[in-house]
Amino acid sequence: LCRGGLAERLCRLQNRERSAISFWRHQCLSDDKIPSDKSGVLIVKILEIFEECTIQVATCQQLEQSPATLSPEDAVINAEEPILKVLFTRETAAHLKCRPQDVIHIYPPWQKLLLQNADVPVIMNTYFSQKVLLSEHSEAREKTYGLTKMLIKKNIISLAQTFRLDDVDAKLHQESSDNQVPCAPQTHNNSDSKRHPLALSAVNDSLLEMVESQGAVGWREVQVQVVIQRVYCLPAREGYRSHTQGNKPLCAAPVRNSDPPNVRLCLLVQDAYGMFSEVQLQSLSSTDDIEQFCRRWEGKSCCLAGMKVLQRTTRGRALALFSLIDSLWPPVVPVKVPGQSQDSEMMTTNLPPPSFCYILTVQSGEIHVEVDGEEQISNLYQPPAVHSLKEILRIDGCNERCSFWAQVLYQRLKTKHNVPMDQREMLLFVTDSTLQNVVHGIPKVVAVSVAASCVLSMEIIEALSAGSQLVFFKDALWGNGRIICVERTVLLLQKPLLCSAAGADLSELTGPVRLDELDSTTQANSICALRGTVVGVNESTAFSWPTCNRCGNGKLEVCPQDRELLYCNQCSEVVTTPVLKMQLEVFLSCPSLSQSTVKVKVWHEISTTLFVLLTMLLFLQTYEVQSVLGKEVGLLNCYVHSVTSHPNCAALEEIVLL
Repeated sequence: LCRGGLAERLCRLQNRERSAISFWRHQCLSDDKIPSDKSGVLIVKILEIFEECTIQVATCQQLEQSPATLSPEDAVINAEEPILKVLFTRETAAHLKCRPQDVIHIYPPWQKLLLQNADVPVIMNTYFSQKVLLSEHSEAREKTYGLTKMLIKKNIISLAQTFRLDDVDAKLHQESSDNQVPCAPQTHNNSDSKRHPLALSAVNDSLLEMVESQGAVGWREVQVQVVIQRVYCLPAREGYRSHTQGNKPLCAAPVRNSDPPNVRLCLLVQDAYGMFSEVQLQSLSSTDDIEQFCRRWEGKSCCLAGMKVLQRTTRGRALALFSLIDSLWPPVVPVKVPGQSQDSEMMTTNLPPPSFCYILTVQSGEIHVEVDGEEQISNLYQPPAVHSLKEILRIDGCNERCSFWAQVLYQRLKTKHNVPMDQREMLLFVTDSTLQNVVHGIPKVVAVSVAASCVLSMEIIEALSAGSQLVFFKDALWGNGRIICVERTVLLLQKPLLCSAAGADLSELTGPVRLDELDSTTQANSICALRGTVVGVNESTAFSWPTCNRCGNGKLEVCPQDRELLYCNQCSEVVTTPVLKMQLEVFLSCPSLSQSTVKVKVWHEISTTLFVLLTMLLFLQTYEVQSVLGKEVGLLNCYVHSVTSHPNCAALEEIVLL
């Protein structure tokens, strides 16, 4: 907030107001009596209560005094006493627990508002209010009523009705018993809910209106219709495990965080007014289910019910979420605008992007989502716009969402192996035909960083372990010259049913893959091709170790029965023909990097070109180092660990592409 500005002053005023109310209520409870000062006190008797826009409106009769000898039931209504409408905020109403026939003392500074064309005055600023219990009979009545549910009629006022728009649906004006909801949780008939899970509730089309009218604790008797723009998984902190069957509504039950995989299915939905919300559903039994949910749900209209507001987040607190929302803005079709005529030319241009978003979650054990799998794709749906890697590298913006097809050539963990799997970061080196056909100026291979918050399905993990794969990266993040897979990024092996290519070159690779050769522009954490001449071998760091020829276990022990043999604990058998693995460090002189020393680490556990040339050095111990000096090698595929200028040195590791 700007120092000294109106917003800061209003915030301080609200804080002082809340403190004053809390102190006044505490003082009333401590004194255990009604404040003695009666000057300016407004005494009313409640006749009727209803709720509108989270405000409780009480139709009351003003009383001159409330004798201590009379109970509220004995206070006979006098037709000459004025009728008032008293407004209570949600917090005040929860504190008072008002019912018809209750007598309320309203202390200053209350205010009276006289409306044009209305005979009944409105009383506001009723924060300092107290219910009066005048006899033992009324105290007993209060205790008895406290155990029962009080039905409060809720008048659901649509935004269209508030702004007097012409296309107001007639059914929104109707007030029926369906709009009466209990103050306490209500138990539904299980058999009825199974037959008609959402049939009895009113349908709305505004998320904001639902939140404002129903409150953050959740709505039960009404539902809102939205369009599913994206389906993805997020790491679940406090998850739910659910069971789904076909297109039936989903029901949730608690799940412990220790149950793998601990990821939650989420929907990014948009209503008819263009507002977005993220709906956090249940934890998935398998991350492989994400692909079928994407195919079945994305682009479809659905009805939400039984939701509660988990959080109201803003752009500054959820950059990743709003980067995805920004990629879907502005809407592709006209959306409704509150307070304006529904003219198509006014609804698609100059619309400000959303500045806040409600995070919704399900109320445990309730029906919350109903999707018709046979329904047509909504016109409001925006499929991912697919670009080539060449086009993405030329984007000037920062934190832009992008989708692309790419061939994964090599993967490498960025963190240590002892870090849990759900906390590992990974590098995927990818390319496509647009990069392979470039002569110069653009790299032939791009590194995609996969953050630990990006949920990968087991299908993707297993496929990448098996070999090179063509992967669809949906809603990755581009910025500062890097492509990052963050939360809400989805990796798929199959092409989505709906996607927009926008003229991008998506032709498949033909012929062998080429890497950029090592030169002065090569950066760390990249892969490159290397050619050069052997100028030295670091014998002090070279070592070898035996491994099991069956399982590859590198921690063999001496066999207790025969100390000349090795024993594998994993196989529980003697290893008669162990496989010897080695590590070498070789120094090369490269013409493309003539002023630098190039050190290449070579592993025998992968069959590399350089190792075939140098393996005889230590394995047979018959060749001298001098015998391989001057040997030319290349092209080698290498991963670049570091490139330094003082001293001029490049540390590489020979790799095998997928």
